[in-house]
Amino acid sequence: MSPAGCSHVNGFKVDNWKQNLRVIYQCFVWSGSAETRKRKCVVEEGGFVPDALKITFKAKSCMCHMCGAHLNRLHSCLHCVFFGCFSKKHIHEHAKNKRHNLAIDLLYGGIYCFVCQDYIYDKDMEQIAKEEQRKAWKLQGIGEKYSMWEPTKRELELLRHNPKRRKITANCTIGLRGLINLGNTCFMNCIVQALTHTPLLRDFFLSDRHKCEMQSNSCLVCEMSQLFQEFYSGHRSPHIPFRLLHLVWTHARHLAGYEQQDAHEFLIAALDVLHRHCKDDNGKKANNPNHCNCIIDQIFTGGLQSDVTCQVCHGVSTTIDPFWDISLDLPGSSTPFWPLSPGSDGSVVNGDSHPSGATTLTDCLRRFTRPEHLGSSAKIKCSGCHSYQESTKQLTMKRLPIVACFHLKRFEHSAKLRRKITTYVSFPLELDMTPFMASSKESRMNGQYQQPVDSLNNDNKYSLFAVVNHQGTLESGHYTTFIRQHKDQWFKCDDAIITKASIKDVLDSEGYLLFYHKQFLEYE
Repeated sequence: MSPAGCSHVNGFKVDNWKQNLRVIYQCFVWSGSAETRKRKCVVEEGGFVPDALKITFKAKSCMCHMCGAHLNRLHSCLHCVFFGCFSKKHIHEHAKNKRHNLAIDLLYGGIYCFVCQDYIYDKDMEQIAKEEQRKAWKLQGIGEKYSMWEPTKRELELLRHNPKRRKITANCTIGLRGLINLGNTCFMNCIVQALTHTPLLRDFFLSDRHKCEMQSNSCLVCEMSQLFQEFYSGHRSPHIPFRLLHLVWTHARHLAGYEQQDAHEFLIAALDVLHRHCKDDNGKKANNPNHCNCIIDQIFTGGLQSDVTCQVCHGVSTTIDPFWDISLDLPGSSTPFWPLSPGSDGSVVNGDSHPSGATTLTDCLRRFTRPEHLGSSAKIKCSGCHSYQESTKQLTMKRLPIVACFHLKRFEHSAKLRRKITTYVSFPLELDMTPFMASSKESRMNGQYQQPVDSLNNDNKYSLFAVVNHQGTLESGHYTTFIRQHKDQWFKCDDAIITKASIKDVLDSEGYLLFYHKQFLEYE
């Protein structure tokens, strides 16, 4: 395409082209979803017509004229009344046969040129698209979803005086910064490293989205926002997180003092305080199990489904509870561990091969989601039998969070025993959670694993981006973190020291907290 833009647009800009284009945007692009477009068409044989002369056709009119589908990225020809699938190339066939070079994407409103073989930009068309989009939002009563960024005079001045731009390359180290240990604070440092490399959390804080209604010197969210600015400022010297430590002590008193604390306990306390301090940023209710639209719940909250089945009448009582992390039992604990992997002879489980006999993260998840007989000492009153009966309980994932955190329960505390469990657990770089979903429950019989039928559901697939490790004993130890900076580029964060790490270093580590994010965030 030439710098001036697509030359084939001029063939469309004749007669009442602006009015025709407006009608297409009004009726087919900004009018709603594919389902609403399926039920609505306002065209007249021979061309598009103004609002006053709209003629409503049958629902099938706004469907592919070749196969009858209303999905498959439907496009509308700009030269005549024709709808065609982009995915199945039906709109391409029409363009070739009729020599109609331009079509509009009914989902996003982009203009496609079949000669240039690309989506094109035209200033006049873009202006019409924006105007009609604003009108549609107003009619739907949802207001403007976003506003264009216009630089202030101060920002323009800064841009003029700083013409050089920092480029993000494969070897870029922006975001990597050590943290000074303030006295047994490695438990805090390792969690801060994991949080500052959580994709959506990073985007939230670096875009200045928090609207503080507290005193800024007591708000943990404001301090985290400042911390993200420090991490991504480009400075290489280790940061001293003394203000963060002070706020943690203020809002989570059980973590105050210079004794060594548990990193998992700090993670939950930090998420809880952040949730309480930023839940007013967006007053809308959310569809996550916490019914909160704060950034913490948007990213970390999932829904855990508990099904209790009566052994007499087989009635099922279901509850769904929110979770920020999943705590998994390990072999070697006082709790019996069952089952081990059916392929524990060095086979491939959930995308990664593992040593012969090694327990895998998949094993731990299968144990977590297996049916459990509650026994005669834990009878539950059945609403169907109206009496106390023995029952079984099974946990499954009703809703997956964007970031899934798995806590391997390495520290065992009981009246008789206090010890660390050092069992090696093999965990994959990529994890498919489909087998552990409530919707996949029927594909598992008696707790035995079966390969899910819908293995193509990418919404349930995750990528590893941070691993917190604990070295030492229960009484004396040290926390470090492996974090992923770019795809397949890993670094070890040991308080103030950052060193490059290999994927083997990561996968061979013991693992205490494992952080995975959904694969649709792989936009690097």
